[in-house]
Amino acid sequence: MSQPSFDFVTPPTPSSPTGITVVAESPVVAVEAESTYSVGELADAINGTLRRQFGDGVWVRGEIQGFNERGPHAYFRLVEDGPNGKAVLNVQLFAPARSRLRPVLEQHRLRLGDGLKVRVFGRLDLYAPSGQLGLKMTDVDPRFTLGDMAAQRDELIRRLVASGQYDENRRRVLVSAPLRVGVVASVDSAAWADFVHELDRSALAFRVRVADVRVQGPTAVAMITRALRMFGSATDLDVVVLIRGGGAKTELVTFDHEAIATTIAACALPVLTGLGHEIDRSIADDVAHSAFKTPTACAAGLVERVQSFLVGVEQSWVSVARRADLLLTRADHELATSGGSIGHRALTALDRCNARLTGAVSTIARVPSRLDAEQRHLAGLHKQVRLADPVLTMARGWSITRDESGRTVRDVTHLAPGNLLVTTFANGAATSTVTGVTPDPVQPDQIQPNSSQGALP
Repeated sequence: MSQPSFDFVTPPTPSSPTGITVVAESPVVAVEAESTYSVGELADAINGTLRRQFGDGVWVRGEIQGFNERGPHAYFRLVEDGPNGKAVLNVQLFAPARSRLRPVLEQHRLRLGDGLKVRVFGRLDLYAPSGQLGLKMTDVDPRFTLGDMAAQRDELIRRLVASGQYDENRRRVLVSAPLRVGVVASVDSAAWADFVHELDRSALAFRVRVADVRVQGPTAVAMITRALRMFGSATDLDVVVLIRGGGAKTELVTFDHEAIATTIAACALPVLTGLGHEIDRSIADDVAHSAFKTPTACAAGLVERVQSFLVGVEQSWVSVARRADLLLTRADHELATSGGSIGHRALTALDRCNARLTGAVSTIARVPSRLDAEQRHLAGLHKQVRLADPVLTMARGWSITRDESGRTVRDVTHLAPGNLLVTTFANGAATSTVTGVTPDPVQPDQIQPNSSQGALP
């Protein structure tokens, strides 16, 4: 917006008490060589020139610094870092104007404070007691502030998308039952009380660890990022939650800070947010794994997820039980069928066994008569064996003669004088030496088997 140039071209002012007329020109004030202004007269002259030059006031833009409230009044510096260095303008917002502007600021959910870029309207005034030029503020342009905030926000989002950080935390896996929760919040706030109440109301076994932080002001960003990093490195947590209650847009601007956004993106655990009112949306919400409208809604989201998990487990259990019942019923039927078949086959096999057993019994019943004949035959064989037993034969006076090699001597012609012989009797043995051999003219094949003259085997 174009502004009137600040020059001191004015019509002649009334004479000073000394009677000297002052003529002001741009860019400096020229006076007659002998003319002298008092400080107060010069201040009045400057203020008169400012009022004539700028009429009812002027619009000025800049960043608020040193915001200070003194009773119903507010004071701050409007600062600009330009190509020619830093420019500062003192601004006074007195009670009447502040009271009148309060509804406008509240309508747009703005609150004046340090760091806020504003476009304000007011009347320039040189305050003689301090010699400082200031702006007595009477109006503000909320659209300028909101537009600047939106532009900064859009620029940060563009950088986050370009660096791949915008969707980074959404790639973290949120467990089915996130019961171990790390909460970043101000424990003195209604947001924390609402969050805890919602979890308690569920009667679920949530385990909550909280980091008490400031959620606005100059220390808020550092405290929040430190808490997020601490919880992100914890091994005994399932999820990290960042919550804050409602407030002015200028208070919630903390959560549009780049440091908080990048810390959320890099967090090793999923980050859930519940920031402000339902109409609020911060960059922290944009980069978080899941964003909820309010702290209470965030807690309700956790409760719903755990309850869904429990319902799923219960349904799975019912399905398993139903399947098990079906399999047991089928197994009972198959067992009954198999049992009947086995019983029938067992009875059939038993009948066959009984038939074979009956036949065997009949056969065994005929055995004694056959055994008698066999026993008589065995008795005869036993008698014959006993008769052939050499010990019995030797007991009747017979003996067995063997040569040195242990062979039985059956033929006298096999002997020669000097041979060593061993003769075995029923009760012992004797050793002798052959001194002579006299063959019998009767040949062995002429001896009858039953003759008492036969030789022992």
